[in-house]
Amino acid sequence: MAVQAPASEAPRLGTPLTAKLARSLTLSSDETALLAELQAPARGVPRNREILTEGRKYSELFVLLEGAAMRYRVSHDGRRQILSIALPGDFIGFPACFFETAFFSVTALTDTRISSVPMSRLLSLFERRGRLAAILLWQFSCEAAMYAEHLIDLGRRSAVERVAHFLLEILTRLQAIGLAEDRSYSMPLTQEVMGDVLGLSAAHVNRSLRQLREEGLATIEGPRVVINDFDGLAALADFERSYSARFRISEALAQH
Repeated sequence: MAVQAPASEAPRLGTPLTAKLARSLTLSSDETALLAELQAPARGVPRNREILTEGRKYSELFVLLEGAAMRYRVSHDGRRQILSIALPGDFIGFPACFFETAFFSVTALTDTRISSVPMSRLLSLFERRGRLAAILLWQFSCEAAMYAEHLIDLGRRSAVERVAHFLLEILTRLQAIGLAEDRSYSMPLTQEVMGDVLGLSAAHVNRSLRQLREEGLATIEGPRVVINDFDGLAALADFERSYSARFRISEALAQH
């Protein structure tokens, strides 16, 4: 199941990556065109197919255009830890392409479409377009901020708090690319996948979701997630909607 925009939604600005960046600052027509060029051509990757394989050398990044994917590692005893969920507009392969080999794998959770960005092309763009380079660096930094929150999830939050925070994080990330409504969205993720993201068993996830439903905070019916009480869920999870955007790139560029 692909992540798709609501039928009533107005056309978005180019690709999800471009749309996401345009929410934070005004892109020039040249920058919009360069971003479109950077994300072409695209190819499909079917569900359950690896996009990135741990231990292999890569000289390119990928941009996820459609669908969802998971970044993960498998321990020597076969247990899987999902590092994060990639959504449309996210880069895949950072920071793997900056090292000798990739230290995690990425697999498509749904049928996806991706574009390949050779490192040589990206570095050439950085040399020629400093402002656009800063914008993309900010995007990488937002991903790093999410990893920090996930560490807090594993170290300090209870099971129900982790699930609550995850549901809100996905909501705000999908809203940034126009793929979620005000309080609801479609999430093509199983409870097993959620558990591997949050370091919980599927049974813990199930109990946490039941608790959130019984307390009137959130409900999940199939792939549909409905946040019934945003403020209550945010208070429970200690969630800040803007935690991944505390550094405002638009303000930094305006001072340049």
